[in-house]
Amino acid sequence: MSTPARKRLMRDFKRLQQDPPAGISGAPQDNNIMLWNAVIFGPDDTPWDGGTFKLTLQFTEDYPNKPPTVRFVSRMFHPNIYADGSICLDILQNQWSPIYDVAAILTSIQVIVIHLIFQNCIKTILMLKMI
Repeated sequence: MSTPARKRLMRDFKRLQQDPPAGISGAPQDNNIMLWNAVIFGPDDTPWDGGTFKLTLQFTEDYPNKPPTVRFVSRMFHPNIYADGSICLDILQNQWSPIYDVAAILTSIQVIVIHLIFQNCIKTILMLKMI
C-alpha cells in the first residue's frame, strides 16, 4: 500500500542516492521503507576521525509530520548521544518540521558529531530534574 509517508520516503531515498551529502549514506532495509540503516563516517580532524557509525531510523505513517526515531547502533562517547543510542537533537524533538528529509536529518546528526551542541541537552536535563 502506498501511503503519503511511504511516497515521501521513496522521494527522500531517491534524493539521497542522487545527491548524497559527504560522509553520509543511508537506505531503507530490504522490503521495509519504514526502517532505514544509515552510516555517518567520522569527520576528519575530530575525535571520531576514521570511525564508521551506524544508525537506524524508524519512521511511522505520520512522517513527515512527525520525526523518525533515530538511534546510533554503534557505541559512541558523545555528550549529545545517550547510552541507548538516542540522540539529543532539537529537530528530532520539539523543533521538527515536515520540510526535513532523511538527508537533512543525517546531516544534522553529522553536525552535532563535529560541533558539540550542549544547549538542548542541558535544557532536557533541567526539565527532567523538575519532574
